[in-house]
Amino acid sequence: MRDIEQNPFEPEVQAPYEAQGQEDEENVAKTGTTTVGIAVEDGVAVATDRRASLGGRFVASKNVVKVEEVHPTGVVTLVGSVGGAQAFNEQLQAEVSLYRSRRGHDLSIPALAQLAKNFARSGPFLRINPIVAGVDEDGSHVYTVDPAGGLMEEDYTVNGSGMQVAYGTLETEYEEGLDLDEATRVAAEAVQSAAERDSGSGNGLAVAQVDESGVEIDTYQDYTVVDDL
Repeated sequence: MRDIEQNPFEPEVQAPYEAQGQEDEENVAKTGTTTVGIAVEDGVAVATDRRASLGGRFVASKNVVKVEEVHPTGVVTLVGSVGGAQAFNEQLQAEVSLYRSRRGHDLSIPALAQLAKNFARSGPFLRINPIVAGVDEDGSHVYTVDPAGGLMEEDYTVNGSGMQVAYGTLETEYEEGLDLDEATRVAAEAVQSAAERDSGSGNGLAVAQVDESGVEIDTYQDYTVVDDL
């Protein structure tokens, strides 16, 4: 139980306890991963691969959806240990719901990103490095949160083991003035490029488009759809 005189700036839901012994490190399911976020005028596009691995050597799952809706117009990616990332996103979803219930309106996306930063810095979430992306009355936002709680807003960003290859594609294909569909295709191409060379990435795509009307997430088993996005 928390003290009655709770700090008003602390999260309203107590973080779950998560401990991980060093000896179990190789048995932790990790997303490996390539996750890409792009902000454009009419929304944000997020694309991820779908592979999870054990110890970096064995493909534990080919069907992970690494982008989740945590806000009516906001998503967060899963990067790092699967358990830690899932608990992190569940915590954010609970906070967003409580905020809306108590205030009567939704948390802004910059505030959601700040909350994610605070959780990453002080919570028990194991090795997470998510992208927070969404749309609010001030426009489109894409943030990256590092495992120590650092927070940076970018026009586009990549997290995960395939980031070096994906960034090469983004630096070539991204340009100002893309619309949401064009940004989605570029994000998907970046994930596809990473999957060709990064052993931690692969097994298809999960693609999210977010605009002022809400969140749409689609999944694909391979990369043949990229040219049609």
